[in-house]
Amino acid sequence: MSSSTTSNEPKTVPELSPQEIEKVQQETQYWLEKAVIGLNLCPFAKSVHVNNRLRYVVSQADSPEALLRELAHELLSLMRADPDEIETTLLIHPRVLTDFLDFNDFIGAADALVEDLELDGTLQIASFHPDYQFGGTEPDDVSNYTNRSPYPTLHLLRESSIERATETMADTDAIYEANMQTLERIGLEGWQALGLKLSDKT
Repeated sequence: MSSSTTSNEPKTVPELSPQEIEKVQQETQYWLEKAVIGLNLCPFAKSVHVNNRLRYVVSQADSPEALLRELAHELLSLMRADPDEIETTLLIHPRVLTDFLDFNDFIGAADALVEDLELDGTLQIASFHPDYQFGGTEPDDVSNYTNRSPYPTLHLLRESSIERATETMADTDAIYEANMQTLERIGLEGWQALGLKLSDKT
């Protein structure tokens, strides 16, 4: 009679190879170009992208604690960088927080980190996830795709960039409303037609 042992150690996710890192960045950039810019979901993404002021960071973090440390590093790096060279950062983390509920819980810790680093009012974090779901929606609601990215992603933004992008807008809520209308107009079929993947939960 054979016996087996079980381990309580957390399951490890293999590190990304250089080729996998490149693939993650390319797919994220494709999503940015086709969805965020192509559908005009963000008022200032095009300028940042065209002028090469967007920094892509593909993280090897495999735990929330490791990701939080890397997030602190990237927040401080963005704060110190010349805005004409790096205006914003996408911190992409394919190896951790792939479950949306875990990711959603992490956002509170991320926002608290901004305050702990005394960057509140200077930098902020936007969040994107393959299974992003707004409260009160169903998983297959097309509106969720405004925040659905190929991989879990934290977007580090300068408050000054947001202010400049929205200062000509009388009502910033109109951005959200326009995004909803755009996605409802194209539907899930239109999203797929752009070469973008649907969520596994859709």
